[in-house]
Amino acid sequence: MLIIDRFEGNYAVVEDSKADAVLKIEKALIQETAKEGDVLFCENGAYIVDTEATERRRSEILELMKKLDLR
Repeated sequence: MLIIDRFEGNYAVVEDSKADAVLKIEKALIQETAKEGDVLFCENGAYIVDTEATERRRSEILELMKKLDLR
């Protein structure tokens, strides 16, 4: 799973959870609406936001925060 951690200049710093690695991907290759925390998939050399996976991940994080009673 590729997850945008942050943007630095013309690059996005992306966590690759499958490879346990951090990558730098040119912003020009990423869907313009992408933001920190979005899950990406690669299609024909372009990185596109996987909206379903992003929402599922955000929901899971919110549930974990509720269990820890973090606000």
